[in-house]
Amino acid sequence: MIVAIDGTIEKKEPTKVHINVNGLTYEVFISINTFHALQENRVKLFTIQIIREDAHSLYGFSSESEKEMFAQLIKINGVGPKVGLAICSTYTPKSFSEIVQANDVSSLKRVPGIGPKGASRILVELSNFIVNTSNDSSSPSQAEAAMALESLGFKKEQIIKALTSISASNTGDIVKEALKKLK
Repeated sequence: MIVAIDGTIEKKEPTKVHINVNGLTYEVFISINTFHALQENRVKLFTIQIIREDAHSLYGFSSESEKEMFAQLIKINGVGPKVGLAICSTYTPKSFSEIVQANDVSSLKRVPGIGPKGASRILVELSNFIVNTSNDSSSPSQAEAAMALESLGFKKEQIIKALTSISASNTGDIVKEALKKLK
């Protein structure tokens, strides 16, 4: 399983990029948001590899939260990689999380390829979806604390809410403060 790819961009288009990794070039399908985030020639993308009978495809994302969003979307019956990338191209993980929390069918119908039934199904399936930005912008200590709290049985959405207002900097203190808030 290929989980990330680090290399030099050889060709860049709005929906795909060719990345040279030590002489081997990979075609990676990307969202419009990831396309705009690729400013330098050297790049690292978080990837999801999908293997089918007729194709082996790589889907790349500039952030782990966008990768997580895509992974959750393609688990839904009737939502394939094409629609998943369309959603990732239309909304950032944070804005998509807000749409899901607000149960906003009309905003989701703006995505090409999604009608009213599909939008409703996606919102029902992802009713507990909250974007986890701890891997993107917070300290490694917060990410470690989040994993520790998850291993204690707390749900991701509870953990994320608890960690947003914590001022501690080391893992142990973060866990202690979060446990007080989660009680």
